[in-house]
Amino acid sequence: MSTHYRHLTLDDRIEIELRHEQGESNAKIARRLGVHRSTISRELRRNSWQPEHDHANLRPYLRNKLDTRNRHERLYLAGQAQLHADQRQARSHQPYLMTYDQLVDWVITQLRRGWTPEEISGRLAVEFPDDGRMRVSVETLYAWIYSPAQQHRALWQYLTRGHKKRRRKRGRNVHRERFKWRISIHDRPAVIEDRRQFGHWESDSVIGAGSSGGIHTTVERMSRYLQAVKIPQVAARPTVDAQIGLYSAFPAHAVRAVTADNGSEFAFHYELADALAVPTYFADPYSAYQRGSNEHFNGRLRRYLPKGTSFDDLTQDELDEFVHEINNRPRKILGWATPAEVFQELSSG
Repeated sequence: MSTHYRHLTLDDRIEIELRHEQGESNAKIARRLGVHRSTISRELRRNSWQPEHDHANLRPYLRNKLDTRNRHERLYLAGQAQLHADQRQARSHQPYLMTYDQLVDWVITQLRRGWTPEEISGRLAVEFPDDGRMRVSVETLYAWIYSPAQQHRALWQYLTRGHKKRRRKRGRNVHRERFKWRISIHDRPAVIEDRRQFGHWESDSVIGAGSSGGIHTTVERMSRYLQAVKIPQVAARPTVDAQIGLYSAFPAHAVRAVTADNGSEFAFHYELADALAVPTYFADPYSAYQRGSNEHFNGRLRRYLPKGTSFDDLTQDELDEFVHEINNRPRKILGWATPAEVFQELSSG
């Protein structure tokens, strides 16, 4: 019989109680149940019961056993063992660290500011370098936020996606579109792919509900610095005008190349090359992962402007405020520095 590890059931514990009473060895009991003998010894050690601790209601049931045993000998009772096991299981995987009031208050404050659990976890060591109690892992934070005990706080609403239940992440597809003088991402220099050189951007569009226009977004790959410009419609002319206006404000070494999807709004990419000598590389169709940084930050921007939101009343000043908040949140990939801090340092160098 197999001796792989498994959790014991109530039937198993009844079998253990009966055979232990009969004096069978742990090894023999283990062979009968198909578990390792250490499982039996651990079970007897953890869940045995001390006779002098008996409750009055149990004495009639235990009278025969108590009368025939030494007062200091421990008894194993299947029902009590199952109760103890159930209690341990209920306590398992609980975020015990989140019982420290100062940590809880700081975490909630940052969640309300829009920080992600990863940002909160990473920044704690920076903010509280000498306080070991001010530490919590990302997974513990998620477990705490979604735990039944915290449902009354509705902390999930402060997360990026605002889901009541945790979900797997899914990207979105891009659409095939061919342009004149299109350069494939596979012809892009390796230095861009490796993020070893500053000044390479990923670009995309965020579309408003109905005919309310859109937002041109672009992210610098090395610093993860986001820029966004409201455009009247997601089309080629407004997009290239937004790009030229945006990139013209940066020093030349801060804008070396752009990687875009195959949306028709990038059809005038050659005008960007003519105006600023900035080439555009195009990702493969249905390969949003090739522009992962831009997709990620579009998701962050959607936190402020969920899908289905009209951009009719959105002003550039309001959009700039959203972008400012995003750029001033710490990132794990940057050693918990902010994109704004890294971009400022690299662009002024």
